[in-house]
Amino acid sequence: MPLPRSLARFNKHATNHVSRLVAGHLPGFAIVDHRGRRSGTEYRTPVNAFRRTGTFELALTYGRDADWIANVQAASGARLEYRGRTYAVDSPRIVGLDEAEAIPHWVRRILDRLHVDSVMLVDEVAVPAG
Repeated sequence: MPLPRSLARFNKHATNHVSRLVAGHLPGFAIVDHRGRRSGTEYRTPVNAFRRTGTFELALTYGRDADWIANVQAASGARLEYRGRTYAVDSPRIVGLDEAEAIPHWVRRILDRLHVDSVMLVDEVAVPAG
C-alpha cells in the first residue's frame, strides 16, 4: 500500500496549498490542472513528475484511487505545469513502476520504500504550428 489516505487528506487541506506555489517549477514535481468529474470544480494537484520524450510519468504516491487520477482518466487528459511551462496532456494510462523510464534510480528507490508501485503515463499533446 502506498502512503496512507489520512496523509493524503492532510496534504490536500494543508501541505498542497504551499506546494502549489513552487511545484510547477521544481525538478521532479508538477501541478496537474484537472476538473472534478462530478462537481466540475477546477483543481490544481501537486505530483511527482518526470519527463521523457513526449510523455510524462506521474508517480501515484497515494495509490490508484486518488480523486485526481479518476478526474484525469474521466476527462482523458488534463493540463500539466512542469518546470514553469504548461502542457496539454492526454491518453492517461496506469502502468507499473518498473515500466517508468524517466524516473531516476534514486527516486525509484524512495518510491519502492514507500511501496509506490504504479505511475500514470500521459502524452504531451502536439500543438499545431501556426
